[in-house]
Amino acid sequence: MLLSFTTVVWGLVPLVLKQVEMPTLAFASYRLWIGVALYAVVFLARGRRPTWATVRATVLGGVFFAGDIVLTFTAFRLTSVANATIIGALAPVFITLGALRWFGERLGRRDAIVIASSFAGVALVAIGSQGSPTWSPVGDAAAALSVLTWTAFWLFSKRAREHVDAIDYMAGVMLVSAVVVSTMSLVTRTSLRPPDASDWAWIVLVAVVPGMMGHLSVAWSHRFVEAWLGSLLLQSQPVIGSVAAWVVLDERITALTAIGGAIVVVSTAFIVVRGARRDSVDAESEVLPPAG
Repeated sequence: MLLSFTTVVWGLVPLVLKQVEMPTLAFASYRLWIGVALYAVVFLARGRRPTWATVRATVLGGVFFAGDIVLTFTAFRLTSVANATIIGALAPVFITLGALRWFGERLGRRDAIVIASSFAGVALVAIGSQGSPTWSPVGDAAAALSVLTWTAFWLFSKRAREHVDAIDYMAGVMLVSAVVVSTMSLVTRTSLRPPDASDWAWIVLVAVVPGMMGHLSVAWSHRFVEAWLGSLLLQSQPVIGSVAAWVVLDERITALTAIGGAIVVVSTAFIVVRGARRDSVDAESEVLPPAG
């Protein structure tokens, strides 16, 4: 249920990013520092404070999260919502591959074919979007890179959550990522002047709902939900985001983009479920005695 809620609110984030005028790095910086403040309130209410040991354990996750925030927000601002979310839908493929790698499993021929078809689907999406006023090759490239940062963050978080509480983990991630993104803003000389009233409303909304509530739900689920299942449940984001953009922003979806998107979603769902079944069979073989 929590992951279903996260899927919906994350699917609507691109619409918010289309409404703001301030630079992407500035928006991300304010959004992250508000997140830090929210977690500080939580710690005060619980009468606790994060330890340096916890913060150190979340540093790498914070760096990955910062990279993902910047790349994803850039993709949402520059290219169409359909492109950004469909390309991002490749993440479960890489998450599954990473999980398989950790357990020393090999990729089957059928898996390789399906993965190749998912990349072909992304190519169709890019080709079908060319000429559209909402399409940007730079935005598509940012979406593609965000797949890698999100995969790294997801897998690192899955392992880190074995030892760190969800609230402690996300508080540390938020602090580290806020420092990283703010530093990037200063290095690139991005203006960090206070946002307008309308932008403040969007920043707070993103920080509270998809930010704190969404990411905390995912961090919590890492302890109880398999990596493949969690990533699969988030596969509906492209559908939610694309339909919402079509209704609210009048972003048209070409036939080729729709076909490519369907190929990506179906292919990634197939490879993720297939990997989960293989894990289940291997687990049973370890428990059951050999026949005969």
